Amino acid sequence: MADEHGDAQAAAGCLAPGVVLISPLTAAFRFEGVAQVTDVLASAFEVIHDIRYHTQTGGGDTWALFYHGRTRREAIEEAQLIRLDDDGLIREITLFGRPLPALTDVLAGIGPPLLRRQRQPALARLVGFATAPLNALTRLGERTILPRTKPNVHKD
Repeated sequence: MADEHGDAQAAAGCLAPGVVLISPLTAAFRFEGVAQVTDVLASAFEVIHDIRYHTQTGGGDTWALFYHGRTRREAIEEAQLIRLDDDGLIREITLFGRPLPALTDVLAGIGPPLLRRQRQPALARLVGFATAPLNALTRLGERTILPRTKPNVHKD
C-alpha cells in the first residue's frame, strides 16, 4: 500500500477528483479535492512512519482499514473509513486515531509542513508554537497521571 511506503503521489492515484478527507484533529473544515488531500498525506508521511495495516473489513463501496505506526514520539493506531465511487476510487476518507498523545503529536507535527506546502510559513510557525504545549501536556498526563488511575485488580 502507498501508505506503508509513505508515498503520497501513489496514494493520490487512488483518489477520486472530488475526494473529501475528514480529519480526526478538527471539525472546523474538511480537506477537499486531490491536491488538498495529497498535501495532507504528504505532510502526514513526514510525521507518521512504520505504517503496517493489520485489519481490513467491509465490502462494496465502504471499507475500514486499521494500522499501527509511529509518530515522531508515540505509537499510533489509526482507523480509516473509506468510501469508494463507482470507479473504485476513494471519494471519502474519515480518519480516527488513538491514543491522545499520538494524536497531539500528529497535530503538532502535521500542521507546519502542511501550511508550508500551502505557502503560509508564518502561520506554520504559529501553529507549531501553539500546538507544542498541548502535545507536551498530553504526553505528561499519559506517563504520570493516567497510570495512577488504572483500575485496581482485586482477587476474590
